[in-house]
Amino acid sequence: MVDTRVEGGDGGIRTFPFPVELSVGGVGMQIGPMGSTDHTWHVDEAPLERVHRIDFHVVMLFSRGPVRHMIDFTEYEAGAGDLLWIRPGQVHRFSRAGDYRGTVLTMQPGFLPRATVEATGLYRYDLPPLLHPDEAQLTALRSALAQLQREYEDTTTLPLSLHTAVLRHSLTAFLLRLAHLAASSAEAARQQADTTFTLFRDAVEKGFATNHSVSAYADQLGYSRRTLVRAVRAATGQTPKGFIDRRVILEAKRLLAHTDMPIGRVGAAVGFPDAANFSKFFHQHTEMTPAAFRAELR
Repeated sequence: MVDTRVEGGDGGIRTFPFPVELSVGGVGMQIGPMGSTDHTWHVDEAPLERVHRIDFHVVMLFSRGPVRHMIDFTEYEAGAGDLLWIRPGQVHRFSRAGDYRGTVLTMQPGFLPRATVEATGLYRYDLPPLLHPDEAQLTALRSALAQLQREYEDTTTLPLSLHTAVLRHSLTAFLLRLAHLAASSAEAARQQADTTFTLFRDAVEKGFATNHSVSAYADQLGYSRRTLVRAVRAATGQTPKGFIDRRVILEAKRLLAHTDMPIGRVGAAVGFPDAANFSKFFHQHTEMTPAAFRAELR
């Protein structure tokens, strides 16, 4: 059993400290099953379904799913074989506790030496908290976690000082694998975002004159709207709608500057059959009317 109790704190977001006194031998880590009948994550009336903060690391390896879990105000859905890595200072919220099945590891900051902390990226808050290992990675992680649990529960073979040293080595082995998975997942996500944005950019270039709908582009490309938003924001700092609008405005400016087309025809050429709607759109984005923009250039 792993028990992470919280003491004190009224109002605001409660902080759950690492319960050293409840770990086997008083060491700075715990490992055990999620969802056992005697398992508790809180004290008194502190419901885990409320947002709270932790001052330690939590790694959950799920054996069942799906489970929805909020970390730093983003909802993640974990399935069997997935891991969630929550770092100190992050706020999170559990869904119905009975849905959690698998193994949970908690670790107090300072339990591992600085060199190991740096090598394992324990404070890489830029890395994704939800990890999806492939079959080989999952097998290795499960094996390392099982070995760590055996060492944690074996308090008779070695004196406490050696027991703690072995735990640190076993924990390091597991975290090195986990850190590699997190880093490679982040790189894969970046590459996917790059690909997603490139496809979106190309689709907008072909269709901006008739299609100004983010949802339509998402459907066309086979992505969810959320995926498209993340990819475009990562690549440009803009929303997909903002990116589309900028492309429409650019084309309108080109036509106004380099052709003698009537303003109504310019609007129609960039997807606004109604001249009034085009003028309103253009003014919103440039603080000038189309006519004023053209006059300024001539």
